[in-house]
Amino acid sequence: MEVDGVTKRMRLDKMLANMGCGSRSEIKTVVRQGKVSVNGLIVKDSGLQIDPKADDVEFDGERVRFRDIVYLLMNKPQGVVSATEDTRERTVLDLLKPEDRLLQPFPVGRLDKDTVGLLLLTNDGQLAHELLSPRKHVDKTYEALVRGTVGEADRQAFAAGVTLDDGYVTMPAELAVVRTAPGGDEDPGPVSEISLTIREGKFHQVKRMFEAVGKKVLFLKRVAMGPLKLDEQLAPGSYRELTDEEVNALKTHRNSGKE
Repeated sequence: MEVDGVTKRMRLDKMLANMGCGSRSEIKTVVRQGKVSVNGLIVKDSGLQIDPKADDVEFDGERVRFRDIVYLLMNKPQGVVSATEDTRERTVLDLLKPEDRLLQPFPVGRLDKDTVGLLLLTNDGQLAHELLSPRKHVDKTYEALVRGTVGEADRQAFAAGVTLDDGYVTMPAELAVVRTAPGGDEDPGPVSEISLTIREGKFHQVKRMFEAVGKKVLFLKRVAMGPLKLDEQLAPGSYRELTDEEVNALKTHRNSGKE
Protein backbone atom coordinates (compact mmCIF):
# COMPACT_ATOMS: atom_id res chain seq x y z
CA MET A 1 0.00 0.00 0.00
CA GLU A 2 1.34 3.41 -0.93
CA VAL A 3 0.49 6.79 0.57
CA ASP A 4 2.01 9.97 -0.90
CA GLY A 5 4.61 7.88 -2.71
CA VAL A 6 5.73 6.03 0.44
CA THR A 7 5.04 2.32 0.79
CA LYS A 8 3.38 1.45 4.09
CA ARG A 9 4.41 -1.66 5.98
CA MET A 10 1.81 -4.37 6.38
CA ARG A 11 1.25 -7.51 8.41
CA LEU A 12 2.37 -10.61 6.55
CA ASP A 13 -0.95 -12.41 7.05
CA LYS A 14 -2.92 -9.41 5.81
CA MET A 15 -0.81 -9.15 2.68
CA LEU A 16 -1.21 -12.86 1.95
CA ALA A 17 -4.97 -12.73 2.60
CA ASN A 18 -5.33 -9.74 0.29
CA MET A 19 -3.54 -11.70 -2.44
CA GLY A 20 -5.97 -14.60 -2.13
CA CYS A 21 -3.76 -17.09 -0.30
CA GLY A 22 -6.48 -17.97 2.21
CA SER A 23 -8.17 -16.67 5.34
CA ARG A 24 -6.12 -15.13 8.15
CA SER A 25 -6.54 -18.30 10.24
CA GLU A 26 -5.52 -20.56 7.34
CA ILE A 27 -2.48 -18.42 6.64
CA LYS A 28 -1.50 -18.46 10.32
CA THR A 29 -1.46 -22.27 10.20
CA VAL A 30 0.64 -22.38 7.04
CA VAL A 31 3.12 -19.91 8.55
CA ARG A 32 3.44 -22.03 11.70
CA GLN A 33 4.20 -25.02 9.47
CA GLY A 34 7.22 -23.18 8.08
CA LYS A 35 5.83 -22.88 4.57
CA VAL A 36 6.22 -19.11 4.27
CA SER A 37 9.47 -17.25 3.68
CA VAL A 38 10.37 -13.57 3.50
CA ASN A 39 13.51 -12.67 1.56
CA GLY A 40 14.58 -16.31 1.59
CA LEU A 41 14.15 -16.85 5.32
CA ILE A 42 11.45 -19.06 6.84
CA VAL A 43 9.24 -17.05 9.19
CA LYS A 44 6.93 -18.31 11.94
CA ASP A 45 5.27 -15.02 12.89
CA SER A 46 2.21 -14.30 10.73
CA GLY A 47 2.02 -10.81 12.22
CA LEU A 48 5.47 -9.87 10.93
CA GLN A 49 5.54 -6.36 9.46
CA ILE A 50 6.81 -6.39 5.89
CA ASP A 51 7.23 -4.02 2.97
CA PRO A 52 4.82 -5.71 0.53
CA LYS A 53 6.38 -4.12 -2.55
CA ALA A 54 10.04 -4.58 -1.64
CA ASP A 55 10.15 -7.86 0.29
CA ASP A 56 10.24 -11.20 -1.53
CA VAL A 57 7.48 -13.40 -0.10
CA GLU A 58 6.95 -17.08 -0.91
CA PHE A 59 3.85 -18.98 0.16
CA ASP A 60 4.06 -22.78 0.08
CA GLY A 61 6.83 -22.63 -2.51
CA GLU A 62 5.18 -20.02 -4.76
CA ARG A 63 6.28 -16.39 -5.00
CA VAL A 64 3.49 -13.97 -4.08
CA ARG A 65 3.37 -10.82 -6.19
CA PHE A 66 1.84 -7.95 -4.25
CA ARG A 67 -0.47 -5.49 -5.92
CA ASP A 68 -2.99 -3.05 -4.53
CA ILE A 69 -4.07 -1.57 -7.86
CA VAL A 70 -5.10 -3.71 -10.80
CA TYR A 71 -5.54 -2.83 -14.48
CA LEU A 72 -7.24 -5.42 -16.69
CA LEU A 73 -7.84 -5.30 -20.43
CA MET A 74 -10.84 -7.41 -21.47
CA ASN A 75 -12.23 -8.35 -24.85
CA LYS A 76 -15.86 -8.08 -23.80
CA PRO A 77 -18.14 -10.64 -25.42
CA GLN A 78 -21.78 -10.24 -26.35
CA GLY A 79 -24.40 -11.12 -23.75
CA VAL A 80 -22.77 -9.73 -20.60
CA VAL A 81 -23.32 -6.32 -19.03
CA SER A 82 -20.68 -3.79 -18.04
CA ALA A 83 -21.54 -3.60 -14.37
CA THR A 84 -20.24 -4.79 -11.03
CA GLU A 85 -23.47 -6.59 -10.23
CA ASP A 86 -26.82 -7.35 -11.81
CA THR A 87 -29.72 -9.37 -10.47
CA ARG A 88 -30.71 -10.78 -13.88
CA GLU A 89 -27.69 -10.75 -16.19
CA ARG A 90 -24.12 -11.99 -16.14
CA THR A 91 -21.64 -9.18 -15.66
CA VAL A 92 -18.08 -8.69 -16.84
CA LEU A 93 -16.94 -9.35 -13.26
CA ASP A 94 -18.37 -12.86 -13.54
CA LEU A 95 -15.73 -13.49 -16.21
CA LEU A 96 -12.84 -12.76 -13.83
CA LYS A 97 -10.91 -15.36 -11.86
CA PRO A 98 -11.54 -15.18 -8.09
CA GLU A 99 -8.04 -13.84 -7.43
CA ASP A 100 -8.61 -11.01 -9.91
CA ARG A 101 -11.82 -9.98 -8.14
CA LEU A 102 -10.13 -9.57 -4.75
CA LEU A 103 -9.13 -5.96 -5.37
CA GLN A 104 -12.67 -5.10 -6.53
CA PRO A 105 -12.04 -3.80 -10.05
CA PHE A 106 -14.89 -2.14 -11.92
CA PRO A 107 -15.48 -1.41 -15.61
CA VAL A 108 -14.35 2.01 -16.81
CA GLY A 109 -17.40 3.17 -18.70
CA ARG A 110 -20.07 0.94 -20.17
CA LEU A 111 -20.44 -1.14 -23.28
CA ASP A 112 -23.96 -2.22 -24.18
CA LYS A 113 -24.87 -5.85 -23.57
CA ASP A 114 -24.55 -6.65 -27.28
CA THR A 115 -21.45 -4.49 -27.89
CA VAL A 116 -18.08 -6.22 -27.85
CA GLY A 117 -14.44 -5.25 -27.63
CA LEU A 118 -12.14 -3.23 -25.44
CA LEU A 119 -13.11 -2.80 -21.81
CA LEU A 120 -10.79 -1.55 -19.08
CA LEU A 121 -11.37 -2.79 -15.53
CA THR A 122 -9.50 -1.25 -12.61
CA ASN A 123 -9.80 -0.16 -9.00
CA ASP A 124 -7.88 3.04 -9.77
CA GLY A 125 -10.76 5.44 -9.21
CA GLN A 126 -8.78 8.55 -10.06
CA LEU A 127 -7.66 7.20 -13.43
CA ALA A 128 -11.18 6.00 -14.23
CA HIS A 129 -12.63 9.42 -13.37
CA GLU A 130 -10.13 11.20 -15.59
CA LEU A 131 -10.68 8.85 -18.53
CA LEU A 132 -14.45 9.27 -18.31
CA SER A 133 -14.52 13.01 -17.62
CA PRO A 134 -16.42 14.87 -20.36
CA ARG A 135 -13.84 17.65 -20.07
CA LYS A 136 -10.98 15.35 -21.10
CA HIS A 137 -12.49 14.33 -24.47
CA VAL A 138 -10.78 10.93 -24.51
CA ASP A 139 -11.01 9.31 -27.94
CA LYS A 140 -13.03 6.10 -28.23
CA THR A 141 -12.79 4.25 -31.53
CA TYR A 142 -15.35 1.73 -32.75
CA GLU A 143 -15.71 -0.61 -35.68
CA ALA A 144 -19.27 -1.28 -36.80
CA LEU A 145 -21.48 -2.84 -39.42
CA VAL A 146 -24.28 -0.47 -40.40
CA ARG A 147 -27.34 -1.24 -42.50
CA GLY A 148 -27.42 1.18 -45.40
CA THR A 149 -24.87 2.97 -47.53
CA VAL A 150 -22.75 5.22 -45.33
CA GLY A 151 -21.32 7.99 -47.47
CA GLU A 152 -19.77 11.44 -47.61
CA ALA A 153 -22.94 13.17 -46.38
CA ASP A 154 -22.85 11.05 -43.22
CA ARG A 155 -19.15 11.76 -42.72
CA GLN A 156 -19.78 15.49 -42.93
CA ALA A 157 -22.79 15.26 -40.61
CA PHE A 158 -20.76 13.38 -37.97
CA ALA A 159 -17.88 15.86 -38.35
CA ALA A 160 -20.28 18.73 -37.65
CA GLY A 161 -22.17 16.94 -34.85
CA VAL A 162 -25.56 15.28 -35.18
CA THR A 163 -28.70 15.88 -33.14
CA LEU A 164 -29.78 12.85 -31.12
CA ASP A 165 -33.36 11.88 -30.32
CA ASP A 166 -33.31 13.87 -27.06
CA GLY A 167 -32.08 17.04 -28.76
CA TYR A 168 -28.44 16.69 -27.69
CA VAL A 169 -25.93 17.73 -30.36
CA THR A 170 -22.88 15.48 -30.36
CA MET A 171 -19.31 16.66 -30.45
CA PRO A 172 -17.56 16.35 -33.84
CA ALA A 173 -16.71 12.74 -34.62
CA GLU A 174 -14.46 11.11 -37.21
CA LEU A 175 -16.28 8.66 -39.49
CA ALA A 176 -14.52 6.56 -42.13
CA VAL A 177 -16.07 3.97 -44.45
CA VAL A 178 -14.01 0.82 -44.88
CA ARG A 179 -16.26 -0.78 -47.47
CA THR A 180 -19.88 -1.27 -48.43
CA ALA A 181 -21.23 -4.65 -49.50
CA PRO A 182 -24.65 -5.89 -50.64
CA GLY A 183 -26.78 -7.59 -48.01
CA GLY A 184 -27.49 -11.32 -47.88
CA ASP A 185 -30.60 -13.20 -48.98
CA GLU A 186 -32.24 -12.88 -45.57
CA ASP A 187 -31.15 -9.27 -45.08
CA PRO A 188 -31.38 -7.44 -48.41
CA GLY A 189 -29.82 -4.04 -48.83
CA PRO A 190 -26.27 -2.75 -48.50
CA VAL A 191 -24.22 -3.04 -45.32
CA SER A 192 -21.36 -0.62 -44.60
CA GLU A 193 -18.28 -1.44 -42.55
CA ILE A 194 -17.14 1.72 -40.77
CA SER A 195 -14.72 3.12 -38.24
CA LEU A 196 -15.88 5.86 -35.88
CA THR A 197 -14.01 7.89 -33.27
CA ILE A 198 -16.04 9.84 -30.71
CA ARG A 199 -14.89 11.92 -27.74
CA GLU A 200 -17.79 11.50 -25.34
CA GLY A 201 -19.87 8.65 -24.02
CA LYS A 202 -23.60 9.28 -24.10
CA PHE A 203 -26.02 6.39 -23.60
CA HIS A 204 -26.09 4.18 -26.75
CA GLN A 205 -24.33 7.05 -28.49
CA VAL A 206 -22.98 5.32 -31.59
CA LYS A 207 -26.30 3.61 -32.31
CA ARG A 208 -28.21 6.83 -31.78
CA MET A 209 -25.84 8.80 -34.02
CA PHE A 210 -26.54 6.46 -36.92
CA GLU A 211 -30.26 6.49 -36.16
CA ALA A 212 -30.05 10.29 -36.48
CA VAL A 213 -28.96 9.87 -40.11
CA GLY A 214 -31.50 7.14 -40.86
CA LYS A 215 -29.33 4.05 -40.45
CA LYS A 216 -29.08 1.12 -38.04
CA VAL A 217 -26.02 -0.41 -36.34
CA LEU A 218 -25.96 -4.19 -36.76
CA PHE A 219 -22.69 -4.92 -34.96
CA LEU A 220 -20.49 -2.73 -32.74
CA LYS A 221 -16.99 -3.30 -31.42
CA ARG A 222 -14.77 -0.89 -29.46
CA VAL A 223 -11.15 -1.16 -30.53
CA ALA A 224 -9.46 1.74 -28.71
CA MET A 225 -9.82 4.07 -25.75
CA GLY A 226 -7.27 6.86 -25.70
CA PRO A 227 -3.85 5.21 -26.23
CA LEU A 228 -5.14 1.78 -25.16
CA LYS A 229 -5.80 -0.63 -28.05
CA LEU A 230 -7.75 -3.88 -28.03
CA ASP A 231 -5.44 -6.88 -27.93
CA GLU A 232 -6.76 -8.91 -30.87
CA GLN A 233 -5.10 -12.02 -29.44
CA LEU A 234 -7.62 -12.00 -26.60
CA ALA A 235 -10.54 -14.29 -27.30
CA PRO A 236 -14.00 -12.86 -26.50
CA GLY A 237 -14.50 -13.06 -22.74
CA SER A 238 -10.79 -13.31 -21.94
CA TYR A 239 -8.56 -10.65 -20.42
CA ARG A 240 -5.05 -9.84 -19.28
CA GLU A 241 -3.25 -7.34 -17.11
CA LEU A 242 -2.07 -4.15 -18.76
CA THR A 243 1.65 -3.87 -19.35
CA ASP A 244 3.60 -1.17 -17.53
CA GLU A 245 3.88 0.66 -20.84
CA GLU A 246 0.10 0.63 -21.32
CA VAL A 247 -0.53 1.88 -17.78
CA ASN A 248 2.02 4.68 -18.20
CA ALA A 249 0.48 5.65 -21.55
CA LEU A 250 -2.97 5.92 -19.95
CA LYS A 251 -1.67 8.02 -17.08
CA THR A 252 0.27 10.29 -19.44
CA HIS A 253 -2.79 10.66 -21.67
CA ARG A 254 -4.89 11.48 -18.60
CA ASN A 255 -2.52 14.20 -17.47
CA SER A 256 -2.33 15.74 -20.92
CA GLY A 257 -6.10 15.73 -21.49
CA LYS A 258 -7.98 18.95 -22.12
CA GLU A 259 -10.09 20.52 -19.41
